[in-house]
Amino acid sequence: MKIAQRIQNIPPYLFAEIDKKKEEAIKKGVQIINLGIGDPDQPTPSHIIEKLRESVKDPKTHNYPPYEGTAEFRQAIVSWYKNRFGVDLDPEKEAIALIGSKEGIAHIFLAFIDPGDFTLLPNPGYPVYKTGTLFANGIPYMMPLLKENNFLPDLDEIDEEIAKQAKLMFINYPNNPTAAVADKKFFQKVVNFAKKYDILICHDFAYSETTFDNYQAPSFLEVEGGKEVGIEFHSLSKLYNMTGWRIGFAVGKKEAISALSIVKSNIDSGVFKAIQKAGVEALTGPQDNIEKMNKIYSSRRDLLISGLNKLGWNLEPTKGTFYVWVPVINKMSSVEFANLLLDKCGIIVTPGIGYGEYGEGYVRIALTVEEKRIAEAIERLKNLKL
Repeated sequence: MKIAQRIQNIPPYLFAEIDKKKEEAIKKGVQIINLGIGDPDQPTPSHIIEKLRESVKDPKTHNYPPYEGTAEFRQAIVSWYKNRFGVDLDPEKEAIALIGSKEGIAHIFLAFIDPGDFTLLPNPGYPVYKTGTLFANGIPYMMPLLKENNFLPDLDEIDEEIAKQAKLMFINYPNNPTAAVADKKFFQKVVNFAKKYDILICHDFAYSETTFDNYQAPSFLEVEGGKEVGIEFHSLSKLYNMTGWRIGFAVGKKEAISALSIVKSNIDSGVFKAIQKAGVEALTGPQDNIEKMNKIYSSRRDLLISGLNKLGWNLEPTKGTFYVWVPVINKMSSVEFANLLLDKCGIIVTPGIGYGEYGEGYVRIALTVEEKRIAEAIERLKNLKL
C-alpha cells in the first residue's frame, strides 16, 4: 500500500511535533512551561456555555444543520460585522459558517486552485496556507515578511509573471507569528494589486479583537473595493476562548463564498446546531470578555517583553495577537535555540523555521500562560546566562 504523493510532500504539522516533544520531556520529569501553541488558557465565557447547555437539550438541534450555517448564525455574523467594522454583508450570499477558520482556509484552495496554479503566501506564515496549496497541487510563491518592511509583504517585489498566474493571495493581520499589524493604506494597495492581476485576496482575521494600547484592527473589507476582491476568515476560537468548539466563519465576495460552499457541502456536514446557537450568543451577547482578555494579554506581554529586554533583547510592545516574535541570539538556528530552551530550561517555544524560511532567526512565544509562569520562565532564562 502506497500513500498518495500529496501526503508524501506534506511536512509534519508543526504543532503536532511540538506536542510530541512536550510529552517526551514530561515523561522525563521536566516541569514544562509551554509557551508554544497559542491556545487561550482562560475559559469560554459562562453565558456562552449556558446557551450551549440549553440548546443541546433541544431535539431540534440534533439533526443535520444547513451546510452554509443556520440563518440565525449567519445573521449574527453580519450584524457583528456591521457593528464592529461598518461593513454591510448579505447573510444569504456573503457569509458562511466554518468548522473553525482552519477548515475554511484549507478548503478555499480546493475551490480555486488547479494543478500548476500559483498562490501568493506570506512567509513566515500559518503552515496551512502552504499545505492547502500543496493539497490542491498548486505552487506556493512566498512573499517575505521582513522586519525592515514592518513584516508586510512588498507587493512591488512579486514577480509579475508569477502574479499573472496566481489565483489567490493570503494575508493575515494582526499577524501570526510576527504579531505585526496593517493599516487601511496597505489594504488598499492589496486591493489594487488584486484588481490588476485578477486575484482573490484571503484575509485571515482570527486575531482581529486581540489588540492592545487602544489599537483597533481594521477589516480588509472596510477599504474601497475590498469586498469585490476578497474574503475574510474569522474564528470564535481566539475571540471568545472557544478553540475546542470548532466554529468560525468566512465573509466577503459572494462568488468566493459560493465556491467555498460547494467544496464544504461535498466534504463536511456543517457545525452542530447547538454550537451555532452558542455562536449566536457569543456574537450578540455581552462583549466585555474581549476587553478582559486583552487586559490579561497586555499585562503578560509587558511582563515578558520587559523581562526579555533586561536579558539583552530590544523588543517593542506588540499591538496585536497573543504572540511575541523574538529574535534568536548567539547565532543559533531557531530549532537549536528552541531545543536549548526545552533541554536546559523546560521552556517550549515555537521555532520560526516552522513558519517558513523567512521565519528562521526567530522563535514565537505565546502569552497563553499565567503571569507567574511567564515570570518563572524569565528566571529560568536568567540562570541559562544567555
